[in-house]
Amino acid sequence: QVHLVESGGGLVQAGGSLRLSCAASGSISSIRAMGWFRQVLGKQREFAAIIGSDGTINYADSVKGRFTISRDNAKNTVYLRMDGLKPEDTAVYVCNADILQFGAAGFGDYWGQGTQVTVSS
Repeated sequence: QVHLVESGGGLVQAGGSLRLSCAASGSISSIRAMGWFRQVLGKQREFAAIIGSDGTINYADSVKGRFTISRDNAKNTVYLRMDGLKPEDTAVYVCNADILQFGAAGFGDYWGQGTQVTVSS
């Protein structure tokens, strides 16, 4: 099966930066969109950023101007550079990808396990 594995989370002071990575592996024919969501206990999962296979990008208003999403198609990897971090950015950041598996009829939505980002004040 397809696996998405995030890395790069950690503890950072307010105003600091982190770079998250998410690598997809497995029986992958192609990847359409890749994106990032964030999850806080007691709060619904929130969209953060998405990048299409053609490079089209969309950000949530809450992260616009501070976060930068990018991808390396050769590595099946999506990145999220986070600058100017705020305590309210604290969350588990989860990678999402729209993936076509070899032998599958169509694309499917896949999720990683998440990486913890904690921003201290």
